[in-house]
Amino acid sequence: MDVMRESIDAIIGNIRKAEDLLTEEDIDSFLNVLRESKRIFVTGAGRSGLVGKAFAMRLMHLGFVVYVVGETTTPAIGANDCILAISGSGETSNIISAAKNAKKLGANVLAVTSYPESTLGKLADGKVVVKGRTKLEVDDKDYLKRQIHGNYTMLTPLGTAFELTSLVFLDALVPELMEAMDVTEEDLKARHTNLE
Repeated sequence: MDVMRESIDAIIGNIRKAEDLLTEEDIDSFLNVLRESKRIFVTGAGRSGLVGKAFAMRLMHLGFVVYVVGETTTPAIGANDCILAISGSGETSNIISAAKNAKKLGANVLAVTSYPESTLGKLADGKVVVKGRTKLEVDDKDYLKRQIHGNYTMLTPLGTAFELTSLVFLDALVPELMEAMDVTEEDLKARHTNLE
């Protein structure tokens, strides 16, 4: 139980640290691209992809036309669209490939990454830096050094810190969009699936 509590503290601490790195300019730019896009395509690999799907659902509730890359019903992307790519490393090959293709076809690229100077970061028309230990930083050779300095990264293994911080960040954008678009929770509820 102690490890679980320490893990929760580590996750919350990472979210707080990441919050300090967010700039109003980056958030405004990010939100403007979303709002000005005809359609939004969301992509991410693994757990980052699950974070993307969660945000895509909220975008749909807000009234955006949104698709998840890789689903069988996802149409072709084009000009006036944007792709929102989530990758902690900013180097995930299929995410980079999708972003490059989208850019070539005239779409804007939004990035959520820990590395603004990564390939994805450099491709992006708008980006938000979400710091969190990514799977790139997993290195067992430094285990003893981390333990000596009290850095218990096993509390958030692999990309956990990035993924959860990204989820919180993207969910926190929803009320910003609701306010800017004058959308209520009732409006969101009206678009919620009714096939359950």
